[in-house]
Amino acid sequence: METIKEFLKEKLYENGDGTIEITIGTIFILIVVLVVTHFTLKSIRILTTRKLKEEDKYRFKAVFAFLKYLIFCVVIVVALDSSGVKVTAILAASTALFVGIGLGMQKLFQDIISGVFILIDRTVAINDIIEIDKKVGKVTEINLRTTKAITNDDKILVIPNHKFLTEILYNWTQNNVVTREFVEIGVAYGTDVDLVKALLLGIAIQESAILNEPSPLVLFEDFGDSALKFKLHFYISDSFNVPVIKSDIRYNIDKVFKENNITIPFPQRDVYVYNKNQ
Repeated sequence: METIKEFLKEKLYENGDGTIEITIGTIFILIVVLVVTHFTLKSIRILTTRKLKEEDKYRFKAVFAFLKYLIFCVVIVVALDSSGVKVTAILAASTALFVGIGLGMQKLFQDIISGVFILIDRTVAINDIIEIDKKVGKVTEINLRTTKAITNDDKILVIPNHKFLTEILYNWTQNNVVTREFVEIGVAYGTDVDLVKALLLGIAIQESAILNEPSPLVLFEDFGDSALKFKLHFYISDSFNVPVIKSDIRYNIDKVFKENNITIPFPQRDVYVYNKNQ
């Protein structure tokens, strides 16, 4: 028994003035405390998430991971202090180092805190269609530091979480999976506007991606410089593929308008030349 005690008291590190002393016993206590803390937190996580919905379970795990790091930091400090290590002396000796690390990791902590807020207030959720920095993507993963989204062309957006709090975010599907979209079209002056309306509604009804309810709507927007301006409004449940859907509609508009002799004019300008000598 005495041999074990002597072994645990064996010094691994001691500074010059004796304020900081680390023994084998200190390391042993620290390991035991960390192992107990790990299994305790794991048990709490399993018991808490057992009856949660899948979406809430994912959100809790992400926030819990952040809290776990904080708890481990507190446990390490308490364990060292209880085993005789003067933690305040270590902190005082490392002040300059901590200041440097803190300045260098400002963005990291900003991202982590932003990630916690995102998960708590549900600013963004998995499968949401978002637009940020003029880029559109479907959210596939939300972590403490970054959020990942996949674009229409299968590229991965890795977004630092602080951008969700410091910049304008468009969440296309937070209120509903159904979104309202539109396609603009101009026709030549003199065209039968009632025929244009009927053709556009017919195209919308035949497009499988467009919902029947709410029903499509055609608005006569304005008398333009070179054309009569119309806007076809419609509702879809697949916002992620809206560029493809709009492209199909434009193809059909061009085809149907040609079949009905409806002209889509190009921009025109009248130029008048004055001869000062006349």
